[in-house]
Amino acid sequence: MVFDFFRNRGAVDAPKQVPLAQKASATGKVVAWQNGGRVAWSPRDATSLTRSGFAGNPVGFRSVKVIAEAAAALPLVLQDMEQRFETHPILSLIKRPNPGQGRAELLEALYAQLLLSGNAYVEAVSGEIGVPLELHVLRSDRMSVVPGADGWPVAYEYSVSGKSHRFDASGPVSPICHIKSFHPQDDHYGLSPMQAAAMALDVHTAASRWSKSLLDNAARPSGAIVYRGTDGQAQLSGDQYERLVSEIETNHAGARNAGRPMLLEGGLDWKPMGFSPSDMEFQKTKEAAAREIALAFGVPPMLLGIQGDATYANYQEANRAFYRLTVLPLATRVAAALSEWLGAHTGEEVVLTPDLDQVSALSSERDAQWARVAGADFLTQAEKRRLLGLPALSEEASDG
Repeated sequence: MVFDFFRNRGAVDAPKQVPLAQKASATGKVVAWQNGGRVAWSPRDATSLTRSGFAGNPVGFRSVKVIAEAAAALPLVLQDMEQRFETHPILSLIKRPNPGQGRAELLEALYAQLLLSGNAYVEAVSGEIGVPLELHVLRSDRMSVVPGADGWPVAYEYSVSGKSHRFDASGPVSPICHIKSFHPQDDHYGLSPMQAAAMALDVHTAASRWSKSLLDNAARPSGAIVYRGTDGQAQLSGDQYERLVSEIETNHAGARNAGRPMLLEGGLDWKPMGFSPSDMEFQKTKEAAAREIALAFGVPPMLLGIQGDATYANYQEANRAFYRLTVLPLATRVAAALSEWLGAHTGEEVVLTPDLDQVSALSSERDAQWARVAGADFLTQAEKRRLLGLPALSEEASDG
């Protein structure tokens, strides 16, 4: 029976395998065997992506920096339903959040953490109910959410070098403000643009490494040595081949031997080789990957100096779109989260929002909007102020 054969196959002596005949070739060492191996991608955790996509990639680094710096530089105003505050404890806190950071440093770190990991955590140092004494941005890779039985966070745990500190978030006001991006498959953590651009980051980094290896003259030869024997022989002997390879590796390979003339003996001819079509595609692939990285972060490639982008007619138009589509939505969302969280500490209903009238990139749009609203005679003063994002006037001021 067939099954009995498989059961007893261990007792049957397997036939001896006869080794196949192998032939030695003088050119075997230079034959490039290609196979369809698996594609190697970098890890997708926040720490690895930050290291490779921000600290190790110029496009990712500049994309995060230009967004974080632009959003942190936006002027902020604090107002409620009745007035816009010129001075307020919350404004003073944001202006000087802690002894080691100012307003710009704190907000830039906050926006950068949100862009790199999809999560940003702000700690409030306060002993009593009221305006916190200090604000600190905590590293996202060290923070973890502790969900309760109902799925909502009851604590946040901050771990460093084997030690951890737990922030209790079960009270009426949490000491941690957790700002996260939308993630369709995670209830507690956000999705960062760095994760969406991870594949393009790998391609761009790999293309940069290939360019570096080409500059080091180690990726592939820039020419071919053709042997034509005088007696009709068209093949080098084994000793001749080994000697030629040794001389090329010693005297002509590598960046230190760049530009060194090559002395060829009789029968050897040098044939220079230009870039093949596949070599030329590497640069196009790198530029396409750079545009995809910028697209994931919402930065017009023109602002990053990426060539070949004709989406916007000029730099001014690209800068306006950058502020309108990327910087302002991000800054508005973060400012609203901070004001709601700080308002819970003080017991006030206040709104922290970017002051669009002081954004130079949007000056032309704001001028046109002010002109349209001011010329609308069918609107009341209260409606005009509401359209412009201004608080309503008191009755005394409106009557005057």
